[in-house]
Amino acid sequence: MGLLEDLSERVSAAFVAEGLAAELGQVRIADRPDLAQFQCNGALAAAKALRTNPRDLAARLAARLKDEPLLARVDVAGPGFINLDVRDAVLAARLRALTQSADLGAPQTGAGRLAILDFGGPNVAKPMHVGHLRSSIIGDCLQRLFRANGWRVISDVHLGDWGLQMGQLISEIELRGLAPIYFDARYEGPYPDQSPVSMDDLEALYPAAAAACKADPARLEAARQATAELQAGRPGYRALWQHFVRVSEQGLTREFSSLGVHFDEWKGEADADPLIGDMIADLKRRGLAVTSDGALVMPVAEPGDKKEIPPLLLLKSDGAVLYGTTDLATILARVRRHDPDLILYIVDQRQHVHFEQVFRAAHKAGLAQRAHLEHAGFGTMNGPDGKPFKTRAGGVMKLHDLIAMARDEALKRLAEAGLAADYAEDERAEIARKVGIAAIKFADLSNHRTTDYVFDLNRFMRFEGKTGPYLQYAAVRIQSILRKADAADLAERSEHILASAEERALILQLLLLSEAMAGAQDKRAPNILCDYVFELAQRFSRVYAARHILAEEDRAVRVARLELARMTLAVLVYVLDLLGIEVPARM
Repeated sequence: MGLLEDLSERVSAAFVAEGLAAELGQVRIADRPDLAQFQCNGALAAAKALRTNPRDLAARLAARLKDEPLLARVDVAGPGFINLDVRDAVLAARLRALTQSADLGAPQTGAGRLAILDFGGPNVAKPMHVGHLRSSIIGDCLQRLFRANGWRVISDVHLGDWGLQMGQLISEIELRGLAPIYFDARYEGPYPDQSPVSMDDLEALYPAAAAACKADPARLEAARQATAELQAGRPGYRALWQHFVRVSEQGLTREFSSLGVHFDEWKGEADADPLIGDMIADLKRRGLAVTSDGALVMPVAEPGDKKEIPPLLLLKSDGAVLYGTTDLATILARVRRHDPDLILYIVDQRQHVHFEQVFRAAHKAGLAQRAHLEHAGFGTMNGPDGKPFKTRAGGVMKLHDLIAMARDEALKRLAEAGLAADYAEDERAEIARKVGIAAIKFADLSNHRTTDYVFDLNRFMRFEGKTGPYLQYAAVRIQSILRKADAADLAERSEHILASAEERALILQLLLLSEAMAGAQDKRAPNILCDYVFELAQRFSRVYAARHILAEEDRAVRVARLELARMTLAVLVYVLDLLGIEVPARM
């Protein structure tokens, strides 16, 4: 049980003893840490409902808590706040228990539960760009967090590998006379194992095909016809499409790996295609899907809606399926295959109405429970002009180029700070890679996911302030302290209780890890972890500035401070790993 949870349970018991609701006893971190460690504001709400004096009620509650063994102090402040301080001996005992916990006391909120996380979402035949960054970084952090909290997690990249874009590519290859064997209707295979196009080829072919289709209606019709034949199962087109997917997956795996992001499944829209026919027939049979202006739609509006929720479009008038159709079939496939407790989509906030339509349709059709479907949207990563981030030339920046830019800036900052100057070139390059990725990830995750933010690499790369590189350096500094420590001191376990204000504050922060992890999961908010780990680094810095560690003459105190440093490092590295940030061995 986390410290806040434990305190809340005990204070809630006091409220119940006074005939009040248990939920009024929730304890929180004090707004004024100079006055108390924790506070409970429930007496104010209770007194208002009872029309009694809140301070008198708070005093009665405090009296019930005065003999609580966890607490060193209970008093009433202001109009009826209950202030609480925990005994130093209790903090020391809980810290020792934390050091012996394999999972650092992570809350096992997901024990026995399965979550499918859908994020990333790149398209086949297209390079990853900065538009994929937030989904990838936030989604990866959440999958790491859910796993740490005891969930069984299946992450799915959900490729955009179906639809008109595939028909555009296929028709472009045919028009250019490339790989004619795939277009010979008399040939039935086998087709070559080697792809006739590389990822570089696809990156050039797709924009050309898209531009041609936009400019020429006849060319667009050819692409639509190719799409229809692909989806109908034409062998040559299917074989060519499979090459597109395999070639793209190889490139995408490298791109995601450069961010330290990995997936359990590489499913795509095409994987749901075999289910669509029967699903549509069933929806029509039950009267859930109806014809509107030649298209097939599923009404999903509900009586209490405050704004219009349009019907979910299932089939266009020409019979073509849409994203909503494949998303609905994908839910059906996931429920049949895995029966998850949660399917969480980490996708741009601008898609919220789309997911609301799909989720309502899935629930209405009995494909999934509405409570098991959730969209965790996010804002945009913008440039200095406040618009979605672009290259200096005004184009969309490739993810590979962004990472290279961050690495180069990291090398420059390391040189300016005099860090890693005498290391081997390959080690310095590896440190720069880790620092660059940390700058990108922390900058993104430290903002609440629903907010837009301005990408400023110059600010994000600093080794001071609330940045990824600062946190890496904080961890590296502790590693350096521990390397210099006497081996005998490190081997000993101390019973000494550290009680200075700075040390007490650091211990309290360490003991709040469980609450930070639970809160970040509940709110799908990695910024809670960022706030927590930054505060942890700050509190250690204050200890380091105010108290001797290696130079401390009292061995019992020195050993205790080294143990505190070691625990701080363990939690720093652990939380940074949840954020997908690696810590170098040295700088």
